Amino acid sequence: MADLIVHGGAPLRGTITPSANKNAVLPILCATLLTREPLVLLGVPEITDVKKILEVFRTLGSEVKIDYASGRLELHHKDTRFDEATHRLPEEMRSSVMLIPPLLARFGIARIENDVQGCTLGAREIDPHVEVFQSFGGEVERHPDALVVRAQRPLTAAQHWLDYASVTTTENFVLCAALAKGTSQLMNAASEPHVQEFCRFMQKLGAKIEGVGTSCLTVTGVEVLGGGEFRFVEDFHEVVTFLALSAITGGDIRVHNHAPEHFPLLDRTFAKFGVKIIHENGVSRAIVEHGLKVKQPFTQNILQKVEAAPWPYFPVDLLPIFVALGVKAEGNVLFWNKVYEGALGWASELGKFGAHAFMSDPHRMIVFGGKPLNPAEVESPYIIRVSIALLMLAVSIPGVSRIRNAHPIRRAHPRFAENIAALGAKVEWVEGD
Repeated sequence: MADLIVHGGAPLRGTITPSANKNAVLPILCATLLTREPLVLLGVPEITDVKKILEVFRTLGSEVKIDYASGRLELHHKDTRFDEATHRLPEEMRSSVMLIPPLLARFGIARIENDVQGCTLGAREIDPHVEVFQSFGGEVERHPDALVVRAQRPLTAAQHWLDYASVTTTENFVLCAALAKGTSQLMNAASEPHVQEFCRFMQKLGAKIEGVGTSCLTVTGVEVLGGGEFRFVEDFHEVVTFLALSAITGGDIRVHNHAPEHFPLLDRTFAKFGVKIIHENGVSRAIVEHGLKVKQPFTQNILQKVEAAPWPYFPVDLLPIFVALGVKAEGNVLFWNKVYEGALGWASELGKFGAHAFMSDPHRMIVFGGKPLNPAEVESPYIIRVSIALLMLAVSIPGVSRIRNAHPIRRAHPRFAENIAALGAKVEWVEGD
């Protein structure tokens, strides 16, 4: 457990290069188990989930060479072994489920602990993954403390239609299909930027994937996958976060961003709060000319709203970032998380800053913005970008605040506190009680 002490009130200025997207890095790391050829990954972030997966690789006998200072990772899974009786996948990390397909492909068996979870966003069901494994010929057994998945023979192609556009289930389908015999097709596939990056990596190894970036993926299985070198792009979540930090503190942060094609809806969402986003020559900036102010809808007698759902909707992971903007902006906004029922239950922590936020139901929150705010001691739930949203407010308010249990930030954003300190923020990590 670790807390962040924040001395707020200073505008943040400077230039920053965001790290790679955790939600692309982790499935790609899992996918490396599908090949016996050497790999080099560039831009690997120093985050806790990466360290957990690399430790699993070491226990399985893989060659792992990592230099976090440069972000260079060398992997070679030629002598990898798996023993269901002794090897365990990391807990408290949702991406562990994506180790199952490569383990099935190589060893015909995989084991996952019953309590593997990610952030406390609500119920995180395993059933969609089980259905995918079974569709390719996997047999799923429930043990007292784990799920064991077996494949008595090589996986064969499958046709599947997801109940909802799940990111990790889509990636698990591709991981199963890449070496399966025949042509597989997935309908209602997730299409987030990190899913597209994952598919590009798979194509780099030789996987045959059509429909990347759409809701229908077609994968033709190949005999083997190769190796090579792959560089991660900047995390669009982190790009948005730094732009929001610039806007909420009245600063000027230049954010490196080489994928502005993903930003039209994000830019329009910023505009709802009086923030204009400019993308030029690989750099993005947030311009606030007349202060943070909620744009009134053309339709009378309705609230401005931000609706979050699977891509190409506004991303649910970024909703807390805009909740923080809504607290500071003059005007009222409805925030609607259409995916997770446990992701907005931190309204009471906003109240400690002096904010007025009302939970309409488990999926919707109304923020009455522009209220006088004060520094405070608040407690973060185990949700990465809620920790960051609370930090954003603390940085924007003059005085000393404390974000208790802010350690989820480290799961996704390496050196985040150090990076914003370089932009002019006064923050420090301290051990929690």
